[in-house]
Amino acid sequence: MLKTFKGGIHPEYNKEYTNRKPVERAKLPSKVIIPMSQHVGAPCEPIVKVGDTVKVGQKIGEAKAPVSAPVHASVSGKVIAIEPRPHPSGALVMSVVIESDGKDEIYEGINPPKPLEELTPDEIKTIIREAGIVGMGGAGFPTQVKLSPPSGKTIDTIIVNGAECEPYLTSDHRLMVEHPEDVVFGLLAIMKATGVKKGYIGIENNKPDAIEAIKKAAKGFEGIEVVELDTKYPQGGEKQLINAITGREVPSGGLPMDVHVIVDNAGTCAAIAKALKTGMPLIERITTVTGTGVNEPKNLLIRIGTPFNEIIEQCGGFKGEVGKVIMGGPMMGLAQGLLDVPVIKGTSGILVLQKKDVNVEEPSNCIRCAKCVDACPIHLLPTTLAKFAQKGKWIEAEQYHAMDCIECGCCAYVCPAHIPLTQWIRLAKNNIVMSKKK
Repeated sequence: MLKTFKGGIHPEYNKEYTNRKPVERAKLPSKVIIPMSQHVGAPCEPIVKVGDTVKVGQKIGEAKAPVSAPVHASVSGKVIAIEPRPHPSGALVMSVVIESDGKDEIYEGINPPKPLEELTPDEIKTIIREAGIVGMGGAGFPTQVKLSPPSGKTIDTIIVNGAECEPYLTSDHRLMVEHPEDVVFGLLAIMKATGVKKGYIGIENNKPDAIEAIKKAAKGFEGIEVVELDTKYPQGGEKQLINAITGREVPSGGLPMDVHVIVDNAGTCAAIAKALKTGMPLIERITTVTGTGVNEPKNLLIRIGTPFNEIIEQCGGFKGEVGKVIMGGPMMGLAQGLLDVPVIKGTSGILVLQKKDVNVEEPSNCIRCAKCVDACPIHLLPTTLAKFAQKGKWIEAEQYHAMDCIECGCCAYVCPAHIPLTQWIRLAKNNIVMSKKK
């Protein structure tokens, strides 16, 4: 029996646009816009100035806070601006703009470290930090912080998230098919860095080629097990993945480390492998460019900082009347108002939908059907939380565990009254956080 969790939904996955298309290397951009914040935590501080010449892999943003991650030049060329620029989050973020010289020269300081077997756990974590590696599934949590739990928090299990449950996206799928050895190598490095002997790689059963490739790559490595998961959204959520694979349940307000688990994305593992094998920091990532509104859907290996409009042009441009451009997938992605925003470390997808495929229904009154309650993978009461939000009752929303909501969108997806439940709960969460800051 395939492993899974209670709740969730089965949306149209629409992965056939790109799931059989090998990864192509995107064209070298004419310029890159590299935000100093591409991660959870404190932003970096620029350590270059306008007029400087930089090379590929050179550090251009220093992380001075404990929870942060440095950023690096993804092209060689000249720094032409250091200023706030539009970010996929919708905010203006301090960014370093580099005009490419087309030479793609590698920074002299990029050298392969010692072999993995010769590295100490602390050395591995230092390499991961200096390479600027963060969660590549979209959350962007600095990986070295995740691999350094506080005193008293013991870890006995590492889980690699290869579920990729979000509709349309296939970047992790193609990574696991084409470079399974990097995913396994990254897991081995994480296991050594944390002293853990057991590692799982969870993959949904709608990716049989990825399951086969990863099983072959993991063969012979003691302690690594590939787990086939039921195809269900949000199977790739940390808490859902932990529950499906181990049977453990992360407590309300808790983190995976509270049940002795660390979860890392397949793309994160591959980035770790590249840093440990070559010394190259995180300067590029695989991104799925897909949807009904783009002429040639593709999986592209893209330099960090490349503007969305350049990438869409490389996929044949827009098709039909465009209704929405989203960074990520349709369930948890961020709708974009501008197309000159850059690809960042967490850009797993660029989804373009035609206007006819963007349905915005007028909400009506709740009919008390409880479909949202059945679908919620966290076992919350979405309609109750939404009502608290509508009335500004933030204390009550917190008491009903609004902060445990993972904003997966399942409740809004199944609601026959078309109530934007997820958005109301997000409003409650934001106000709860702001009230605590005050």
